[in-house]
Amino acid sequence: MGKFKLFGSSTSSGSGMGCRGSKEEGEGGPNNNAGGPSGSNSAMTDPRIPMTAKQKYSIVASWKGISRAMEQTGVCMFVKLFEENAELLELFEKFRLLRSRQEQEASTELAEHATNVMSTLDHAIRSLDKPDEFVQYLERVGSTHRKIQGFNSDFFWKIEKPFLEAVKTTLEERYTDNMESIYKIVIHLILETLVKGYEKSSAR
Repeated sequence: MGKFKLFGSSTSSGSGMGCRGSKEEGEGGPNNNAGGPSGSNSAMTDPRIPMTAKQKYSIVASWKGISRAMEQTGVCMFVKLFEENAELLELFEKFRLLRSRQEQEASTELAEHATNVMSTLDHAIRSLDKPDEFVQYLERVGSTHRKIQGFNSDFFWKIEKPFLEAVKTTLEERYTDNMESIYKIVIHLILETLVKGYEKSSAR
């Protein structure tokens, strides 16, 4: 059985493991809407990225809080994924025998994979102002999952809720109602683009 990527494509460094919040100050705090492009009705410059300039500015600023805890957030995301979708563990060769939360949080293999996935998300979020790069990158990543035995495009969507929960855990009070709505837009757009890449590859 091939390695189950779940849109992991590269490696990155991180710090800490498990589902814990980050107390770091700085970008992405409760007042993360201050500064940057103003006006919630800012024009959307490209229909492929249905977000205002202010929304993109806000998430890039907020994401800095996640980028300082990539591994921690990624592990938290996968622990939550497996809590709700235990059957997916069977598709992961390196850590499919890790049945308990404690085993998963202590696994270096899971931490490495989680960081790879977070790196993919990091690249996507940092490319929101570059629609061509955003779409091409994610469609390419999505297409690579066509090679994985037992994978189907529905699996992409299973990470949506765990991602949002992990981001909330890391950001704590910085995860405002407004930021939650923006993160929902972004993760939906990312997953939608991954699915398109996956489906396009089947038509070739």
